Amino acid sequence: MASSSSVTSIPAPEAIQVLVSSLADESSIVREASMASLKDISSLNPLLVLDCCSAVSRGGRRRFWNVAGVFQVMALGVRALDKRDVDPSYMAKLAKIATTEMISSKELNADWQRAAAGLLASIGSHLPDLMMEEIFLHLSGPSSALPAMVQILADFASADALQFTPRLKGVLARVLPILGNVRDAHRPIFAHAFKCWCQAAWQYNMDFPSHSPLDADVMSFLNSAFELLLRVWAISRDLKVRTSSVEALGQMVGLITRTQLKAALPRLVPTVLELYKKDQDIALLATSSLHNLLNASLLSETGPPLLDFEDLTVILSTLLPVVCINNDSKEHSDFSVGLKTYNEVQRCFLTVGLVYPDDLFAFLLNKCRLKEESLTFGSLCVLKHLLPRSSEAWYNKRPLLVEAVKSLLDEQNLGVRMALSELIVVMASHCYLVGPSGELFVEYLVRHCALSDVDRNDPENSKVKLGRFCPIELRAICEKGLLLITITIPEMEHILWPFLLTMIIPRVYTAAVATVCRCISELCRHRSSNISSMLSECKARADIPSPEELFARLLVLLHDPLVREQLATQILTVLCYLAPLFPKNINLFWQDEIPKMKAYVSDTEDLKLDPSYQETWDDMIINFLSESLDVIQDPDWVISLGNAFTNQYELYTPDDEHAALLHRCLGMLLQKVDNRAYVRNKIDWMYKQANIAIPTNRLGLAKAMGLVAASHLDTVLDKLKDILANVGQSIFQRLLSFFSDSYKTEESDDIHAALALMYGYAARYAPSTVIEARIDALVGTNMLSRLLHVRHPTAKQAVITAIDLLGRAVINAAENGASFPLKRRDQLLDYILTLMGRDENDGVADSSLELLHTQALALSACTTLVSVEPKLTIETRNHVMKATLGFFALPNEPVDVVNPLIDNLITLLCAILLTSGEDGRSRAEQLLHILRQIDQYVSSPVDYQRRRGCLAVHEMLLKFRMLCVSGYCALGCHGSCTHSKQIDRTLHGNFSNLPSAFVLPSREALCLGERVIMYLPRCADTNSEVRKVSAQILDQLFSISLSLPKPVGSSTGVDVELSYGALSSLEDVIAILRSDASIDPSEVFNRIVSSICILLTKNELVATLHGCTAAICDKIKQSAEGAIQAVIEFVSKRGKELSETDVTRTTQSLLSAVVHVTEKHLRLETLGAISSLAENTSSKIVFDELLASAARDIVTKDISRLRGGWPMQEAFYAFSQHALLSFQFLEHLISVLNQSPVDKVDLEKGNSSSHSADGQIEDDILQAAMFALTAFFRGGGKVGKRAVEQSYASVLAALTLQFGSCHGLASSGRQEPLRALLAAFQAFCECVGDLEMGKILARDGEQNEKEKWINLIGDVAGSISIKRPKEVQTISLILTKSLNRHQRFQREAAAAALSEFVRYSGGFSSLLEQMVEALCRHVSDESPTVRCLCLRGLVQIPSIHIYQYTTQILGVIVALLDDLDESVQLTAVSCLLTVLESSPSDAVEPILLNLSVRLRNLQICLNTKIRSTAFAAFGTLSSYGVGAHHEIFLEQIHAAIPRLILHLHDEDISVRQACRKTLKRITPLMEMEGLATLLNLQYFTSDHRNDYEDFLRDFTRQIAQHLPSRVDTYMVSTIQALDAPWPIIQANAIYLASSMLSLSDDQRILALYYTKVFGMLVGKISRSADAVVRATCSSALGLLLKSTNSLSWRTARLDRVESFRRGHDSESKM
Repeated sequence: MASSSSVTSIPAPEAIQVLVSSLADESSIVREASMASLKDISSLNPLLVLDCCSAVSRGGRRRFWNVAGVFQVMALGVRALDKRDVDPSYMAKLAKIATTEMISSKELNADWQRAAAGLLASIGSHLPDLMMEEIFLHLSGPSSALPAMVQILADFASADALQFTPRLKGVLARVLPILGNVRDAHRPIFAHAFKCWCQAAWQYNMDFPSHSPLDADVMSFLNSAFELLLRVWAISRDLKVRTSSVEALGQMVGLITRTQLKAALPRLVPTVLELYKKDQDIALLATSSLHNLLNASLLSETGPPLLDFEDLTVILSTLLPVVCINNDSKEHSDFSVGLKTYNEVQRCFLTVGLVYPDDLFAFLLNKCRLKEESLTFGSLCVLKHLLPRSSEAWYNKRPLLVEAVKSLLDEQNLGVRMALSELIVVMASHCYLVGPSGELFVEYLVRHCALSDVDRNDPENSKVKLGRFCPIELRAICEKGLLLITITIPEMEHILWPFLLTMIIPRVYTAAVATVCRCISELCRHRSSNISSMLSECKARADIPSPEELFARLLVLLHDPLVREQLATQILTVLCYLAPLFPKNINLFWQDEIPKMKAYVSDTEDLKLDPSYQETWDDMIINFLSESLDVIQDPDWVISLGNAFTNQYELYTPDDEHAALLHRCLGMLLQKVDNRAYVRNKIDWMYKQANIAIPTNRLGLAKAMGLVAASHLDTVLDKLKDILANVGQSIFQRLLSFFSDSYKTEESDDIHAALALMYGYAARYAPSTVIEARIDALVGTNMLSRLLHVRHPTAKQAVITAIDLLGRAVINAAENGASFPLKRRDQLLDYILTLMGRDENDGVADSSLELLHTQALALSACTTLVSVEPKLTIETRNHVMKATLGFFALPNEPVDVVNPLIDNLITLLCAILLTSGEDGRSRAEQLLHILRQIDQYVSSPVDYQRRRGCLAVHEMLLKFRMLCVSGYCALGCHGSCTHSKQIDRTLHGNFSNLPSAFVLPSREALCLGERVIMYLPRCADTNSEVRKVSAQILDQLFSISLSLPKPVGSSTGVDVELSYGALSSLEDVIAILRSDASIDPSEVFNRIVSSICILLTKNELVATLHGCTAAICDKIKQSAEGAIQAVIEFVSKRGKELSETDVTRTTQSLLSAVVHVTEKHLRLETLGAISSLAENTSSKIVFDELLASAARDIVTKDISRLRGGWPMQEAFYAFSQHALLSFQFLEHLISVLNQSPVDKVDLEKGNSSSHSADGQIEDDILQAAMFALTAFFRGGGKVGKRAVEQSYASVLAALTLQFGSCHGLASSGRQEPLRALLAAFQAFCECVGDLEMGKILARDGEQNEKEKWINLIGDVAGSISIKRPKEVQTISLILTKSLNRHQRFQREAAAAALSEFVRYSGGFSSLLEQMVEALCRHVSDESPTVRCLCLRGLVQIPSIHIYQYTTQILGVIVALLDDLDESVQLTAVSCLLTVLESSPSDAVEPILLNLSVRLRNLQICLNTKIRSTAFAAFGTLSSYGVGAHHEIFLEQIHAAIPRLILHLHDEDISVRQACRKTLKRITPLMEMEGLATLLNLQYFTSDHRNDYEDFLRDFTRQIAQHLPSRVDTYMVSTIQALDAPWPIIQANAIYLASSMLSLSDDQRILALYYTKVFGMLVGKISRSADAVVRATCSSALGLLLKSTNSLSWRTARLDRVESFRRGHDSESKM
C-alpha cells in the first residue's frame, strides 16, 4: 500500500496544467499532442481538466492566446460529465467564463467565439435552462455581446427546434425590449435570428400540430417584432439590414394574425418590391419572401384573399422583368441563383393564378401588347409556364392568346423570339394552332430554323438586356419544336401538309430545308397509306410549288453533303416520298439510285478522309440529273425544268457554291435539248447570271459550257467568240492602265480566265472528230498569248487548266483514232512555265499556297503537252527541267498540296524520258542526264527530298525498262499497246545493218558503278519507304543491264548464270520488303549488298570504290554506315581483283572520307574499311599511303588543335586494335623507327616533362611513325600487350608507387608530374587492353583528395587481379617490400594496392604468409591511412585461408577499436562486421565479452557510420552467444536492448536499418515468441513516428508480460537516455519509459520510477527547446494518467479539487 500511495502522489494537477499550457505552444505538433492527451484525460477526470482549463481561461486571450483550444477541451469535459456529477453552480461558472470571453471583444464569429459557443452548447446538453439563463443575463441592457448571444440562440434554434420552441416566449420576452436600441451593424444578426426562430416554430408546428407553442403572449411578441422590423428596420438605409429584415418578415408572415398582416400589406409589399433593384442574390431573397407573403395573403384557409387583383398588379409588374434579368443563368448551372429566382417567380404567378386566373390572363396579354421587351419576355415565359397548368381555366380564351401572339411575330429581340417560339410549341401541344394562323406560326418556326450562326441580336433596338442569348439556341429550339409538333401532335398534320412544301423554295428559308424535309418525310411516313390524298391536296392549292421547281431546288441544295442536319440525306429521302409528283417512269429509277447516293454520304467522317469527295459528289448529282432526264423522256417537262433552273438563279448568291452547281445542272439539261434557239438563249442567260470574278462560279460556268458543247459545240464557240470580241477593247485599256488607275486589272483577269476555261472545257467535252480544226484555229491564231497577261493566281490557274484541257483533248482524239500533232506545242509549254513562275513586278502578290496550286497545275499541264506530238527538243527539255526540278526541294507542308505537286513533277520527268531520244545511246544519255540532276535530292539530308528523289528515279527506270523492252507510249501504257512507238525504221533502214548500240544502249552507257554507289546507301536509309524504293532502283538497274545485248568484242567476264541468281535474290528481298515491313533493315541491307557484289563487273566495282567518298560522307548516319559496310563487303569478296593503282586510289578515297566525316562512329567504321582493304589487298601499300598522309598533316597542320581530333591518329588506333593487322602494322612502324630510340621520362625523380617525337626525328615519315607508335600503345592492340608481357609486374608496381609520389607532389601544387604519369598510365592501359583500368584512371586520376586516389589504386589493383591473376604474385612481392620505404605517400600507395591484391592471393600460400606478416607489422604505422589500409587488407584474405589468421586479425581489430583516430575506429568496426561473418567460434569466444563492451561503447558515438556499424556488428556477434556463452551474451543483449529500441527511430536511416536487423537477430536468443511476431508487422519497418510509437507500446507490453524482471534494468538505461545528445532519442526514451510504467504492475518499479519519470516529464515539457520532446512529453503524460496503475489519482485528486473549489468559493465570498 505504501507503494500505491507513492504512485498516487504524482503531481497530476501540475501535469494537466502543463498540458493545458502546451495548448499555446508555438509548435503545432505539441499543440496537437497536448490536445489529444487532454481529450483522453477529460473522460477520466473531467472536473480536474475543467478546473485546469478554467484557471487558464480566466485571463482570456490576452494571457492565453489559444483560448479556442481550451474551450474545445472544456466542451469535451462537460460532455464527458456523468449526470450525477453535473453541478449547476459549477456549470454556471463555466458558462460565465465562456460568456465573459465572448463579451470581451467586439469581434463576431471568431474561432474562439465558436469554441466558446460550443462550450455553452455542451453545457446546454445537460442544463439547457442554465445555459439560456446565462445568455439572458447579457441580453438586458446595452452590451457588445448582444449580437453574439443572439447568434447563439439562432444557432440553437436551427440545431434543435424541438427544445428551443417551447422556450421561444422567454427569448422573445428578453430580446424585444432591446430591439429598439440595436445598432444598424448588428440588426442583420437579430433579423437572421428572428428568421431562424420562426422557422423553428414552423417545424415544431409541423411535428406537433396539436401542441402549438404560439400562445397569446408569443403572438403578441411576434406582432411587436413584426411591426418593428416592418416600420423601422425594413426601411433602413443599410441594404444588408433591409434584406435581412425582409427575409425575416417573409418567415413571420405565416405566424402573425391575419388582421396584422392585412394592415401591414400596404407597407410590406412596397418594401419587398424595392429590393428588386439590386443584384440577383437579393432578388432571390425578395422573391422567396414575396412567395411566402402571397401564400399567406391569398391561400389562407381562414378567410378570403387579403389582396385584390388590382393590388397585385404592381407585384406582378415588378416580377415580370425579374424573369428576363435572371433567365440568362439557367443554362450555366442547375442550381444557379438565376434559376432559383426564375422558379420562385413562376411559383408566385402560379399562386396568383390559382386565385385570379382570368385576371392574370388578361394582365399577361396586356403586357404582351405593350411590346416592352422585358415585360413581353416575362409575360411569354409566364404564359408558357402556366398554360399547361391553367388549360381548363383559359380554354375559352384561345383566340385572344392567338391574336396576342400574332402581334408579336415581327418582334426583333432575340430573347423575345426565343420565348415566343417556346410558347408556340406549347400552344400547339394544346391545340391552339388552327387555320391560317397555324400556318403563320409554323412559318415563324421555319424562319427561325433558318437562322445562321452569324446572326446577332441588334443591341441598338434592345432597351433592356434580356440575358445571354444566341441564334444557335433559338434555332435549336425551333428545330426541336417543329419536329415535336410534327411527330407527336396528329392534329397538326392538316396544317403542316402541304404547307411545308412552300417553305422549300424561298431563299430566306434555305438553311431550314433540312428540318423542313425531315418534317415532310415524317408526315409522308405517317400517311403512307393515304399518299394519293396527300398528292391531291398538293394539286388543290395554287400556292404549292410545281414538281419541276421542287426538283430544281432540291437538286442544287444537294451540293454540300457535310452540311448540318444531314441535309443531303433528308433531301434524297423527301425525293423518294415525293416521287409520285413527278413523271411516272421516274419512280422506279429513283428507288434504285437514291439509296446508292444516300449510302455514299451516310458516313460523313469517312467522307472527310477523301480530299476529292466534293468533286465526286457533284459529279454524282450531275449524273443523277442526266439519267433522270433520260428516263423521263418528256421534252416539255425538260423545258419546264430548264425554266425552273433559270428562275432559281435569284435564290443563290454568286459566291455560293450552289450557284456553280446550278450552272452545271442547267448545262447538263441543255445537253439533252435539241432546240438550238432555246439553248442559245439559256447560255446567254447563264453567262449573264454568272459572276466570273469568283473562281468557283467561273469554274461551274466553264464546265456548264463544256457540257453544252458536247451537243452544241458551234453554238458555244459562237458565244465565246462574242465574249472575246467584247473584251478586245479592254486590252487597249490595259495599255492605258499604265498611265491611269481607272482600269481594273482583276476584272480583265476574270474575263480572260473565264474564257480560257470555257474554251478548255468546250474542247474537253466536244466530240473528238470535230475538234482538230477548232484547236488549230485557236492555237494557230496565237490567241492564247493574249491570256498570258493575267496576274491573279486563280486567273493563272484557269489559263493553265485551259491549256491542259486542250492537250488532253488532243490525247483523247488519239485514243479515239483521230490523232494529230499540236501546233506550237513548245510555245504553249513556254506559256505554262511563264504562268507558273512568280512575277516580281505584278501588283497582285501570289500567296504561297495559291502559288503551289498554280505550280501543281502547271506541272500536270506540262506533262500533257510533253506527251503529245511533236517530240521534245533538247533545248525545250533543258528549259523545262531547269524550271521544274527545284520543286523537289519544296517544304513538306502543306502535305495535301505539295505531295500532288511532286507526283506531277515525277510524271513530267517520266514523260520527258519517254518522248526523248531516237536510239539506245541517246536514251541512256537522256536517262543519266536526268538522274544526275536528281542526285542532289537523292542524297539530301532532308527526309522528304530523298524520298521524292528516289521515287522519281524508280519511276524513270520503270519507264526506261519499258523502252528497252517494248518501246514507249505517250499515254504511259505498260506492255504493248496501240500507242507504242518503236524505233523509226525509215530513219535507220534495216536493223540488221546496224550495231545493237543503235537499237539498245550498252551496259557501259548506264555507268552502273557510279549509279550503284549513289543509290546503295539509300538502302540503309532511316526512312522505310526510301529503303524499299532504293532497293527497287538497284533491281531495275541490273535488270536493265542484264537485258541489254553484250557489245561486240567486250570482255567483261560476267557470269550470266551467277548474275541472274544474284538478281533473283535481290528481287526476293524486294518481295519481302513489300510484304513484311517489320523485317530487320540490317538483314535486308546485307542481302542487297551481297547481290550487288556479284552483279558488278570489275570496272564497275572499281568505279564504285573510287566514288565511295561522297557515299561515306552521306548526311544520314545509317546510310553512311551502309556505304561503309558495302565497301567492306566488296573489298572482302573481290579485293584480289584490284591492282596496286586501284588499291592506292581506293585508299585515298577512304582516307579522304575519314578526313571529311565528322561523326566519330562513322570515322571508326571508315577506318575499319581501310583495315579491311589492307587485309584483303597489299597491306604495305595501305600503310605507306597512311603514313604519307599523316606526314603531310604533321607538316601542314597543328594536329593537336584539329576540331574533332586528328583522323590519322584514329587510323593508327584502328590498326593497333585490328586482330590480323596489328602485328604487321607494328612491324612496319618498327622498320621505320628502328634507328631512332625514344628517350624515357624519369618519373621516379618527379620530372614532369614529356617526350616529343618530332624533337628527335627529322624526317616527316619518322615523325608520323612515332605518333603512330604512341597511338599504337593507346590503341590496346595485342602486339602492345605482348611487348610488355615480360615486364608487366615491374611496370605496374613502379607506376603504382609513383602514383603515390606524384600525388604527394600534387598536394604541394605541382600538377605536371601527375598529368605526365596519368598519360603514361593511360597509354599502358590501352596497350595491354585493360580498358577498365583506363576508365578508373580517367575518372579519378587527377583527384588530389587522399581517399579518392587511395580508392583509385585499390580499384586498379582489383581490376588487374581479375584480368591478370598470374601477375599478382610478382606485383605483391614488390609492393610488400615497398612498405618499408621512407616516403609516406609511397607506403600508402603500396598499402592501398596490397589491401586489394591480398583478396586474390589464395593460390600463393607463401606469398600470403609474407603479406599477412607485413600488414600486421604495419598496423602500427604512424600514418592512419596505412593503419586503415593494412587492416582492410587483413580482412580481405580469401575465405579459404582466413581461418588460420582469424585470431591474429581479431586481435588487431580489438586493439584498433580503441584507436584515437575516428577513421581507424570506423575501419576497425567495419572490418569486425566483415570478419564475424566467417570467423570460427573458438576464435571469437575468448574475446566475446571484450568485443560486446567495446561495441556498446561505440553505439553512442556521434559519428552515424560508426554508430550504425556498431549496431550491425553487435547483431552479427549474436551468432556466437550460444552454448556456454549464452548467459554471458544474454546479459549483454539486455544491456543493449533499450539502446536498440530507442535507435530504431534514429535520425539517420542507416542506424534505423542496422537496429532493425540487429533486433531481429538477437530476438531468438531472448526466447520471446511475441516479440518475434511484432518484428514481422508492417509498423516495425515504417519510418513514421506514429507507427514507431505503436511498436513501442506493443514492445513494452511484451516486456511486461514475459520479462518483468528486466524492466528495472531497462528503466535505468531508458532514464539515462533522457539526457542523450539527440532530441529524437530523448523523445523515444520518454515514450518508452512512459509505456513501460503504464503497463507495468510491479509496485516496486512503480514506486521507484513512476513519480520520478512523471516529474521529469513535467519538467521537460516546460524546459525543452525541441518540439518533438515537448510533444512526446504531452503524449507520455496522457499515457501515464490513463494507465490502470494510476486509478487512485482520479478519486483522490477529485476530492482535493472539490475541497479546493469549495475553499475558493468561500474566499470569493469573503
